[in-house]
Amino acid sequence: MRHTLSRSYAAPGSGTLEAMKSDPYIALTVQATGIHPASARLISIDALTFDESGKVHRAEHFVINPETDPGPKHVHGLSPEEIAAAPTFDKVLKRLGSLIDGRTLVVHNAPRTWGLIRSEAKRVMSAAAHRNRRRRRQAPQRVGHVPTPLKIIDTLASARRQGIRLADTRIGGVAHALGVPSPSPVATVERAARPAADVARERSDILLAIFLALKSGKLASYLPEDLVPDRFGLQRSAIRVQAAKARRYHNPGRFEDVLKQGMEVVVAPEIEVDPDKIIQACRDLKLNYSEKLTRETSLVVCNQRDELRGKAMHAQRKGIPLVRDVDFLAAAGRLN
Repeated sequence: MRHTLSRSYAAPGSGTLEAMKSDPYIALTVQATGIHPASARLISIDALTFDESGKVHRAEHFVINPETDPGPKHVHGLSPEEIAAAPTFDKVLKRLGSLIDGRTLVVHNAPRTWGLIRSEAKRVMSAAAHRNRRRRRQAPQRVGHVPTPLKIIDTLASARRQGIRLADTRIGGVAHALGVPSPSPVATVERAARPAADVARERSDILLAIFLALKSGKLASYLPEDLVPDRFGLQRSAIRVQAAKARRYHNPGRFEDVLKQGMEVVVAPEIEVDPDKIIQACRDLKLNYSEKLTRETSLVVCNQRDELRGKAMHAQRKGIPLVRDVDFLAAAGRLN
């Protein structure tokens, strides 16, 4: 089934309780100076609030001056002059918070997108607190707060939970896999010539359509209070971050048929089970969980067997066994 993009915009509303009742969702896409929230800075944010049917009620686009090297124009489509004339993040945080607060936040790649928003909010709040301490005789500066979405839905992780094979994990690639109309995700001269705001809005429209296509199935949904930053600033589940830091047990080697205490487990993205379920089993059984694949890795939990990419591809090259999520949990049950 193919889905059409929603471009029916109602009159702009406000981030009040009544507005959130009429449009309880917000689809949000970002552009930044880098990959990792701990070191990257936001350059643009595009947001659409919408209702259960996918009708857009409010559309907002922010260009942000990161006060650092924004990187090449072909990455984000903005000229140095446009970026220099834009407000800094502390000037837009209140407006952004009014959009996100109390709504279900829909993003593509939640660890990075939510990580960028949270890192930027924390940074400007800390800077404002520092200035306020130095200006004790003056009225304190209020820059806003870390936005408080009701929950966060990750469309990329949701597609994987629903067993959708993805040759390209970008928004356009996932749209193509779902039959959602979208332009090719491959960069073109024509796209580079378009205004950055138009390209960003197109990306947000596609994200909204992807969500509608996935909505009736299993969704990867997170409560913001359950997420914490890893060492790169990516927002991940607390259990995942804690497991990666946990003390290590003696590793008996590669997995063959039976799990053994101390084996090192890496979880690839291409699984249908919630990764936290795999990680919890590792902790319960005193297995070593690792984010990074090395020659010491005992096994990689991954459902895909062909057209491998990322961790699974490197595991295959190193001769490390790939184990399906259900098979891993069955083996964990036998060890338990």
